[in-house]
Amino acid sequence: MKLEGVILDIDGTLVLSNDAHAQAWVEAFAASGYDVPFERVRPLIGMGGDQVIPKLVPGLNKDEGDGKAVSERRKELVLQKFGPHFVPTNGARDLVLKLQEAGLHLIVASSATNQELELLLKVAKVDNLLHETTTSSDAAASKPEPDIVVAALNKSNMAAENVVMLGDAPYDIEAAARAGVQVIALRCGGFDDERLAGAIAIYNDPADLLQHYDQSPLAQTA
Repeated sequence: MKLEGVILDIDGTLVLSNDAHAQAWVEAFAASGYDVPFERVRPLIGMGGDQVIPKLVPGLNKDEGDGKAVSERRKELVLQKFGPHFVPTNGARDLVLKLQEAGLHLIVASSATNQELELLLKVAKVDNLLHETTTSSDAAASKPEPDIVVAALNKSNMAAENVVMLGDAPYDIEAAARAGVQVIALRCGGFDDERLAGAIAIYNDPADLLQHYDQSPLAQTA
């Protein structure tokens, strides 16, 4: 493979936000009268609300009734309560700069909403670097469905075999695989190596990947 581009996940990959997202779900469900413990939510982080809500409370969906209320409350909590306290993962901006210097085509593929993604890119200090994005509005279904990865491929006009995805969750790996894209995984999202099985390489965080860049799949540039 001669690498031409990188598809970037953001939550858990460039921003330390996964625990906060899980807590936001817990509080959003509680606001609608549902007792959903953190321990049930946390393993699902990396999926979008269309996947998370019916898995936690069968019969609900994000587009109507209580499910819609939960989805809207979660977004409000992320933007107003938790988001201001997010921090970048170690080496996030430096890795993006390195990828750009290597001449790689970068595109974001996130299950976040447009408002959330704007916040996340600022937190990661890459809002002035990453301008090509796909969000939840570009996909009919979120990860582990492949829609968002396919949307990123189509928008960037890149072939799956010439791209890798950088992600932190098993759902990134599954979604990418279903789109024909290989994944480099990062442990900073809180998933262990067993859950990240299927990645072509695993690193602790962007700084660790950057430190081993020359030996990584990212060094196979065109």
